[in-house]
Amino acid sequence: MPAVLDFSGTPQQSHEEWVKAMKESRRSSMSFHFHNTLRKEFPFSYQYLNDQLPLVKLYAVTCEYIKGEKQFYYRAQKFYEDVPASEEGMMGDYVELSEVDLEGSRQFLKKFVGGPGKADTKRALDCGCGIGRVSKGVLFPIFETMEMADMMEEFLLHAHEEYLGDYADRVESYFCYNLKDLRLAPRRYDVVWIQWVACHLTDKDLTEFLMRCKDSLRPNGVVVIKDNMARQGCKLDPMDSSIIRHLDIMKGIIQKAGMEVLDVVKQEGFPEIMVPIWMIAMR
Repeated sequence: MPAVLDFSGTPQQSHEEWVKAMKESRRSSMSFHFHNTLRKEFPFSYQYLNDQLPLVKLYAVTCEYIKGEKQFYYRAQKFYEDVPASEEGMMGDYVELSEVDLEGSRQFLKKFVGGPGKADTKRALDCGCGIGRVSKGVLFPIFETMEMADMMEEFLLHAHEEYLGDYADRVESYFCYNLKDLRLAPRRYDVVWIQWVACHLTDKDLTEFLMRCKDSLRPNGVVVIKDNMARQGCKLDPMDSSIIRHLDIMKGIIQKAGMEVLDVVKQEGFPEIMVPIWMIAMR
């Protein structure tokens, strides 16, 4: 039979005390929800992020959904709507460093492409390609065909119609997707290049995307991440929804994705005052 609760001898709680207790309970419940959600989305970066911003604000700029859109990605989308489709826009007004960046990428990539035991030169994928600055300066001179992915349609249109010139004839596909939504065909790419866009994915989504990249590689293929890396811990920029991770945090994500780091090299030639840029090759 149903149990009967016996309240005899229990002091009566005042209305004010009851309201206070309910508020504390609700606050505790919300706090648990915020922490739990953040740990799922940023399992490697959570500790550092939680030290930077109050929990409620951190949750709001990362994991909160408004009109079906996660704020971490909505803010990035809105930020890039104001970025011009130009080399200046892609380099954040550091266009004078573009060639330094490209040359560093060329030297790093040639370690893994062409020759016995290295990746073939049939096809590469440029992730977060923007207008195709890296495709044009690094990848097209090596690979027969290219595929390019970016969430901004304006950038892809400018790449195809103007910036790439004759190289545009060798682009097999343009993918207008955020990388968290991009699905890749298996055993298709010799190189997947991911530059200055891993910072726009949560730890969880980056891990899952790298797993898809791994499955998309042809024999001896490699994935390269080139990105800003924090000198310690990690740093969140709520304006453009980028998270700058320490190299060790990035390595943890790579390991979680089931990939092996082949080489790690720091980009030289950038001013010391700037955030360090590292290149990581993996398969």
